[in-house]
Amino acid sequence: MIRRTFLILPSIGCKTESRLWRCGIEDWSDFISADRIEGLSQTRKEKMDRQLGQAERFLDRRITEYFCQMLPSTEHWRMFDRFKDDCAYLDIETDGQYAHANVTMVSVHLRGRTTTLVKGEDLDASSLSSALEGAKMLVTFNGSSFDLPILHYHYPMAVPRLPHYDLRHACRRVGLTGGLKRIEREMGIARPREVEYVTGEEAVYLWRAWKRSGSKNALKLLKRYNQEDTENLVPIAQRIYEELKLRTLDVEDG
Repeated sequence: MIRRTFLILPSIGCKTESRLWRCGIEDWSDFISADRIEGLSQTRKEKMDRQLGQAERFLDRRITEYFCQMLPSTEHWRMFDRFKDDCAYLDIETDGQYAHANVTMVSVHLRGRTTTLVKGEDLDASSLSSALEGAKMLVTFNGSSFDLPILHYHYPMAVPRLPHYDLRHACRRVGLTGGLKRIEREMGIARPREVEYVTGEEAVYLWRAWKRSGSKNALKLLKRYNQEDTENLVPIAQRIYEELKLRTLDVEDG
């Protein structure tokens, strides 16, 4: 989908993009090879041709941070299929639900492997940066409002600037509302029994139990919960991407 978007061009919105598609300009190559495009002066088109050529070069070199500033954040999902093998699925736990709560645990699922970092053991800026090394895109659930601002506050520069596919907002666009657990149930994604009913609030209590009494069972349960929060994003991201793609193509056909 990324090569089909024209939203990276200045003054091009969704309506103009849809019009281009309906006129047979379906991707960057079509745009560049067209002799003229209705509504664009030749000078403006030539400038856009150069911009699309530059975008193509960055995409081929897998420099995804380029698209963070070129593509509206709500449309970063369009890059998912291209970079899904290098997506970092991320979720954090904290000691409370306030803006700058302390991070107690971070799980990163990347290339089939989950790394879980724990405050006071191995969670620091260096280990977080290492866990995200090689990622070309971030996938979270509500990370733009919660996880990422908190991580940027406590560990500046540890999380690279990458396209961000926030599933909370993407799910809303296809009619799925509520928290992650509710959406998992609607999609038929089951959690292991021991963490099936654990909530975010209970995760805070588990951390406090670990710190207060050294309960290894509490820490183990919290880790499993955090890992489920992270790994379950994988099938959700794929299914929501397919739904968003279908809806976008329906607009084109319309």
